[in-house]
Amino acid sequence: MKHITFHLDFISPYAYLAFEHLPQALEGLTYSVAYRPLLFSALLKHHGQLGPAEIPPKRTWTYRHVLWQGREHDIPVQMPATHPFNPLPHLRLALATSTDGDINRHVTETVFREIWRTGGEPGDKDRLAALAAQLRQVRDPAGDEVKAQLKKNTDEAIARGIFGVPTFEVDGRQFWGFEGLGMLRAYLSGDDWFDSAEWSTADQRPSLRRNNS
Repeated sequence: MKHITFHLDFISPYAYLAFEHLPQALEGLTYSVAYRPLLFSALLKHHGQLGPAEIPPKRTWTYRHVLWQGREHDIPVQMPATHPFNPLPHLRLALATSTDGDINRHVTETVFREIWRTGGEPGDKDRLAALAAQLRQVRDPAGDEVKAQLKKNTDEAIARGIFGVPTFEVDGRQFWGFEGLGMLRAYLSGDDWFDSAEWSTADQRPSLRRNNS
């Protein structure tokens, strides 16, 4: 049985869509999943990127695309009142339910749906308190242990070359994005394309280097 590590940040609508669609996308296959929260903004900073919502025209497209994808895949989506928002309270609440860096599907679902199905303000203190009441915490979400765990998850993801969320990792291979679920299914189904040169050498070519002289 293959084991998938699902790297996520609750700020990402595509991570939400992928979470909801995963059982259907992999229907009929045998696998296990570890849901691993990380801080997406730290990935962006490390790789010198802006988030989609930080580029005004891309922000508009992203939100339209997310709503369309929800409609196409019959996944309820109601945009949060504010986006981007600070996801740290949600990430820490989720990690407080676990003794390690992974959380279960119920916790992941509870947090994602609070953000992406209610249309509420994610940072509202009353909403965060109500969310916390739904989760069985075994660690202090505001404690140093949980904060260190989130940093560890993020640092380890960066060290493995992960640049965005959602990223699905299996057998040392990474599949990025909601649209990557089709490739993930093909790999888990034994498609031999993933042992071909098209996979292993796709990036083995020079890129254009700008000459500023």
